[in-house]
Amino acid sequence: MSRIIRRSLQTLAGLAALGLLAVGGLVVSYIVLAPGLPSVEAVRNVELQVPLRVYTTDGELIDEFGEMRRTPVTLSAVPASLQQAFIAAEDQRFRQHPGVDYQGLARAVWYLVRTGEKGPGGSTITMQLARNLFLSSERTYLRKLREILLALRIERQFEKDKILELYLNKIYLGQRAYGVAAAAEVYYGRPLQELTLAQQAMIAGLPKAPSAWNPLADPERALQRRAYVLGRMLDSGFIDKASYEQAMAAPITAERHRRRRSVNAPFIAEMARSWAVARYGAEAAYTSGYEIYTTISAERQHQARDALRLGLHGYDERHGYRGPLTQLDPALLEGERAVLAERLSDFNTPGDLEVAVVTALDERSATLVTADGSTLELGWQGIEWARPQLGRNAMGPQPEQAADILVAGDVVYLRRSDGEWRLAQLPEPQAGLVALSPDDGRIEALVGGYDFSLSKFNRVTQAARQPGSAFKPLIYSAALANGFTPATLVNDAPVVFEDASLEDVWRPENYSGRIFGPTRLREALTYSRNLVSIRLLRQVGVRTAIDHIEQFGIPADRLAPNLSLALGAAEVTPLELAQAYAVFANGGYRVNPYYIERAVDGDGIVVYESWPARAVTAEAIEPPEPGPEGPRRPAARPAERAISAENAWLMRSMLQNVVQEGTARAARALGRSDLGGKTGTTNEQRDAWFSGFNGDLVVTAWVGFDELQTLGRYETGGRAALPIWTDFMGAALESRPESEWPRPDGLVTVRIDPESGELAGADTPGAIFETFREANLPSSNASADSSRVDGGGASSEQPIF
Repeated sequence: MSRIIRRSLQTLAGLAALGLLAVGGLVVSYIVLAPGLPSVEAVRNVELQVPLRVYTTDGELIDEFGEMRRTPVTLSAVPASLQQAFIAAEDQRFRQHPGVDYQGLARAVWYLVRTGEKGPGGSTITMQLARNLFLSSERTYLRKLREILLALRIERQFEKDKILELYLNKIYLGQRAYGVAAAAEVYYGRPLQELTLAQQAMIAGLPKAPSAWNPLADPERALQRRAYVLGRMLDSGFIDKASYEQAMAAPITAERHRRRRSVNAPFIAEMARSWAVARYGAEAAYTSGYEIYTTISAERQHQARDALRLGLHGYDERHGYRGPLTQLDPALLEGERAVLAERLSDFNTPGDLEVAVVTALDERSATLVTADGSTLELGWQGIEWARPQLGRNAMGPQPEQAADILVAGDVVYLRRSDGEWRLAQLPEPQAGLVALSPDDGRIEALVGGYDFSLSKFNRVTQAARQPGSAFKPLIYSAALANGFTPATLVNDAPVVFEDASLEDVWRPENYSGRIFGPTRLREALTYSRNLVSIRLLRQVGVRTAIDHIEQFGIPADRLAPNLSLALGAAEVTPLELAQAYAVFANGGYRVNPYYIERAVDGDGIVVYESWPARAVTAEAIEPPEPGPEGPRRPAARPAERAISAENAWLMRSMLQNVVQEGTARAARALGRSDLGGKTGTTNEQRDAWFSGFNGDLVVTAWVGFDELQTLGRYETGGRAALPIWTDFMGAALESRPESEWPRPDGLVTVRIDPESGELAGADTPGAIFETFREANLPSSNASADSSRVDGGGASSEQPIF
């Protein structure tokens, strides 16, 4: 007995000595290490690294940027059972100790003395927080001492709840998830409040080895760790036996989830990311929790993406089928479905395409298996378009049966159209579409290409291309500003120019190859007569026209200083052309496109707010109400006038004619009278454009190849780009009333002779109505009183031949 007592006393003496040494060591360590520890203010002002997030104007998430996925939450937003799971697993005496659990530390020291190895039991939640906030993860005694001293300092300055809140937001939990809210999103795709007890225990078990033991990397070890957490919760009285057994029996439900992005707008997300980096610097932009709210409408963006992709697939089907992606070994078709699905998963699925393999053919249908193992039937309506492509302008014979197109083992793309599957392929050309408000230039939708993952080049903002005839309205506007009228006659006849800046001899033609003689400007624009546009620019003067066009926001150095400018010899992006057309739509004001509405920092404070120029006079902008910190700025600024209100009204009227009677008459299918716009096609059909508007939206659509090449015969703006524009506008304006543009003072409408452009009497056969500025009424031998619909003076004007 005395021997046992003696051995126990020796053990106690040893422990006491270790304790004294530990206390003495802490005192000495504090004296030596304290000056190098973070200050109280550094601890108090610690910032959690939160990624940059980009939203639509209506608060839908577009994307997030940053290495760390974190969503800070208050402790009150963390379920009590999840808090208890972490305490049970990591630090059962968290509420009792002063930052360092001396019992656990003594056990760790005694384990080290007995075995010579580092053991468990010494690290508290506060110590883990100290390490995560300020220290490295190196396993050294010096770091451990710093960790202990810093934990004691943190405990003196913060309440336990604040420490736990910081810990639950800071801790790394695998899969780039930092903090419990991010972990809930990454592993389960749901908010904290919706997690089950089993899921909470799984997350609480992750700090031990977040990269290696998470349920995605090692499900077996993750289950063992979950069982450990649940057992500790049961022992601590946090849960009862029934809850324990139910959670223990639950299967693993973790999957890899991306943060829910409800809007597909990667091009605008990239623009917003670049803006934030330029404004705040890369490090702050990616870690300070900025939230960027763009001007993008979630609904408009969805409509724009669908219209662009549908238009490109329409083009692609007109040019024939290029064959399958590859051919699979027929033996795979007879094997395990899982093996076949795994093989199909190797193929990219850009856009909304699905990859599938043909497994069987009937006379006019096919059976296919998709990458997720589903079986589907492809009917004849989804196949019959697929004539073999022989070249850009040539296709093989029309297929008569499915076997003319497909073979069992073909790996192909499919897409959904009107609820039915169609054979598909990745479109060869690219496209861009942008929609903005003519009122202030806010961009409501932007799609810079078919799929951002395939090409990050933004065709809306970066592709400066020749606009072809879509540029003509700017020339006509210059003419109206210099004494011409919609009824001015210009001879549509062949012209030959010798111009060193063009070619030795330039012989432009109309697209149709025909000539029409003296033509009114309204008619010439409606039918896009090239020869009239060239003669008109010659009369106006190239320099005069360029000065006028600059007022639309297009720099002069992008404009050809010769007569080819009449046919669109300029370089503009779709966004710049949309900005120019906004001048017609809003009554003559130049507005600047913008896409950032506001920026909010990590504390929820608005640190940037847009201040757009609006297409109204200064008197029409309501003065701001005074705020608590003094007068606020007005919500908007008056935009500068680019052209007169009369010019804008007349151009709108002429561009409406293009839709009602001219090259864009396919847009009449929308059944609206308030649409105006202009098609554009460049030489050899390299670029196809349509830019148009109503009072609510200005939209430009472009189709072409990134490397200049022909789109193919007949692929004009009216055929390749207009359908994209029409599909988008049909959806975007479906519930909106037609726009009304009040006619400005100074305009009068009179009867004219359509052949001569002169005033006509009430009895003149075939007379039509035309609108003029009062100072530019045409001459007439007929009585002005019998011709005028409303008042105004008269002046003489001669046709130009």
